[in-house]
Amino acid sequence: MKAPKRIQPLIDDGIVDEVLYRLMSGKEADVFVVRCNSEIRCAKVYKEAAKRSFKKAAQYQEGRKVRNSRRARAMEKGSKFGRRQQEEVWQNAEVDALYRLAAAGVRVPQPYGCFDGVLLMELVADEDGDAAPRLGEVTMSADQAREDHALMMHYIMLMLIAGLIHGDLSEFNVLVDEYGPVIIDLPQAVNAAANNNARAMLCRDIDNMNRYYGLFAPDLLNTRYADEMWALYEEGELTPETQLSGTFEDDDNLADVDSVMEEIKAVLAEEQARQERLRDEAL
Repeated sequence: MKAPKRIQPLIDDGIVDEVLYRLMSGKEADVFVVRCNSEIRCAKVYKEAAKRSFKKAAQYQEGRKVRNSRRARAMEKGSKFGRRQQEEVWQNAEVDALYRLAAAGVRVPQPYGCFDGVLLMELVADEDGDAAPRLGEVTMSADQAREDHALMMHYIMLMLIAGLIHGDLSEFNVLVDEYGPVIIDLPQAVNAAANNNARAMLCRDIDNMNRYYGLFAPDLLNTRYADEMWALYEEGELTPETQLSGTFEDDDNLADVDSVMEEIKAVLAEEQARQERLRDEAL
């Protein structure tokens, strides 16, 4: 097929030899299958912000650090230069996340670099060499669902230990090859320690996984991996060796609101009396 305009420079530079076909068109990027020498890979072409339909991008970018102060100021002001820098940060976030998660033991496509808004990465393939299906296109037995769900919970845990939360995880951005699930689409990956929405996004990611795998193994719908995982993370007790149980007990020792209010009133009354004594002594 004719090379898309954004991929043509990679062909001119000898990085890509040929564009074979368009694999998919999504809300944030178009993905093409390309040939690089003897290897078949994916080229993810990011859409410009004005054409991208990914909602609430700022919510996902909260907590991301930009080391260059000039770039950070430009991004805050929303200048033309700042918007270009924001796009670069958005795109590089996926490359950084892929490298970091692969090192952490999470199955993600292997990246080969990002070139002017085009991310080259591994084509996750099925046994026939064709693009692997999405999780939402796969049916399975209850036992297989439990096995793959446990693996996904382990991957999500390793992501959290590495400081990242996917933020948009669902059956639409997990591929399944002969070895199991592979997590994709990470430009919106959330900084677990610095984003105020981190816990809510972790819960949503896990709820989405519970819901899909629960179609085949309904007992998974009652698991509480998100609460268990976050509690261990906050306590600094989450490690790659942690064996998750999927259970969690709520804290029944809720604060006695009436007692707290009485203590506050007592402190206020004491302070008021102190102020009155000071005024009397000053007279």
